[in-house]
Amino acid sequence: MFWHTLPTEMKLLIVSSLGKDELESFSRVDQRTYQVCVPAKFRVVKLSSLQALERFLDSVPRDYLTHIEELDLTTKDEPNAPYTPTSRGRADPIISLLAATPRLTKLSLKTDGWMDKSIVTPFPYLRNLRDLNISNCGDESLSPLSERLVVSIAASLQNLEVLSLDNISRSQYHAIDLEGNPDIPVVVGDVDIPDHPVLGSELALPSLLRIPTLRKLTLRDTHLGDERWTTTPVACRLEVLDLGSYVRADEDFNSLCTERIMAAVGPSVAEFSLATAVSDNLFAKPTDTPLRRLRKLHISPFFPVDSVVDTVSNLAGSPIEMLSMQCFEEDVVDVCSALEGFLSVRVERGPQFFDKLQRIDVTVAANQDALEPTIEESEERAAAAERLQSFCRDLRLSSFVVDTPTPDCVKPVTSFTDGKRFKTRSMTI
Repeated sequence: MFWHTLPTEMKLLIVSSLGKDELESFSRVDQRTYQVCVPAKFRVVKLSSLQALERFLDSVPRDYLTHIEELDLTTKDEPNAPYTPTSRGRADPIISLLAATPRLTKLSLKTDGWMDKSIVTPFPYLRNLRDLNISNCGDESLSPLSERLVVSIAASLQNLEVLSLDNISRSQYHAIDLEGNPDIPVVVGDVDIPDHPVLGSELALPSLLRIPTLRKLTLRDTHLGDERWTTTPVACRLEVLDLGSYVRADEDFNSLCTERIMAAVGPSVAEFSLATAVSDNLFAKPTDTPLRRLRKLHISPFFPVDSVVDTVSNLAGSPIEMLSMQCFEEDVVDVCSALEGFLSVRVERGPQFFDKLQRIDVTVAANQDALEPTIEESEERAAAAERLQSFCRDLRLSSFVVDTPTPDCVKPVTSFTDGKRFKTRSMTI
């Protein structure tokens, strides 16, 4: 049977099974074959600069854009860009692209600080968009990205389930608690962002909890000191919560903010990733803890190692089945030792203490600045890993410990709660 005599459905099935290079070669067979390959070629698109976005819009037929399902978009300028557009000039090509992508399900938007309020315009029409990541790649003190803008965007999506925000700044309009604090950047001039149909002018970060479809929330390098986290009515049933620490605040403040949000959304959370210590005994009692469904606990590489035992013990009220910790290579010995200390406490406290625990894992985060370990250091880390795994075996716990980063096993510093990542074709410009 010849290729062109096959039914369209069979052609699309064949094309969908091709790898990126195979797809590119196959699409060059002839014009008819290229047209069959268009949906697969444009399903995943990555644009690495504002200028790349402009070239993409100039060269790609608009009807091809309707096939985009996943979009990774960076709005920074290229190093030798001929001009610097205004904030509205930056927003216009983004709006043009998003307005033409009705099938979009996942969007990663990396900005260089402030975005014009008009950027919100296409989001209410993206009815298939369920996964949104917004990151400010700029210096917060020079180009902050307003919480009012990102909350307006998120709340405009009708079916948003996964939301990740990184380096978002508080708005002066909401940040009464930051008045007179010169160390924390706040955004001014964002009061003209239109009211939301449901949230009204309450576009502070805690209003994210009023998005009923939200299931996973990640907040990184963002000031979480707004007391409205404790008073905002929670309309969502979060299943996964991932909270990072804020670099301009001390550990005690970050811990307080984390505990405040944990208490607010805890009843529905099954998976939690944290970067700060938890000292509130409220979470240690099964009858009192709001985290009554927590099954998976993940600890980031920036977590203070000397707080591991106390923090994990303070979460004893939850039915945790899996404990995983990510660390840098130089911290492997200390982390393994800390987890051994926790297991010793578990033995001392008796069978009811963490009685649901089934697994403990340690993975090593990539660190480009790390020095090559000596033979003695490598041996010490391997021995620490083996001691922890032996302890786990004695307690009939599963365990996986990566004690040396290699190309096959090392993991980047990232969220433990990221979903499985599958290899896929993408178009990168």
